[in-house]
This record gives sequence, structure tokens and C-alpha cells, in this order.
Amino acid sequence: MLYMVHMNVEIPADMDKAKADEIKATEKAYSQKLQRDGRWKHLWRIVGEYANVSIFDVASNDELHQLLSGLPLFPYMTITVTPLATHPSAI
Repeated sequence: MLYMVHMNVEIPADMDKAKADEIKATEKAYSQKLQRDGRWKHLWRIVGEYANVSIFDVASNDELHQLLSGLPLFPYMTITVTPLATHPSAI
């Protein structure tokens, strides 16, 4: 199942820089692992925002929820999920 996921990150301004850097490094490793195993198919930055649009290919809603809630930045994100279906004009 394919999902388009919009993630907007809002790290608190008063968070210790070292802690924020550690969370970001852990987030990067986690996201790259999911990209390598094929479940995080695409990842695009949204210009001018601390946000991204991603495409996930997972077996179920529950699997997607588990992956997203496992993101180290999850507590600081607003996430919108859109399920995708094949378009009849796609080649």
C-alpha cells in the first residue's frame, strides 16, 4: 500500500542544541534504514520549510503508524497521511 506523508517539524526553540542535534542524527539513521529496505520510497524537502513529503510502501495502516511513531522527531511533528491508489492514466 502506498501512502503520501507530509511531515512538518517544530522542534521547541528552547530545546538544548546538543539534544536537538542528537535527535536529528538518530532520525537520519532511522529514515535511511527505512529507505534502504524499500519501505520509505521517496523523500522530498519542501522548500522554505522544515517539512517533507514522503512516499511509503508498506503492508498496512498499522505498519505505517508503527514506522511514523518510531521517528525520533515524531513528538515534534504534525503529520498528514494520504493513501494512494493507481491512476487509470498512469503508464
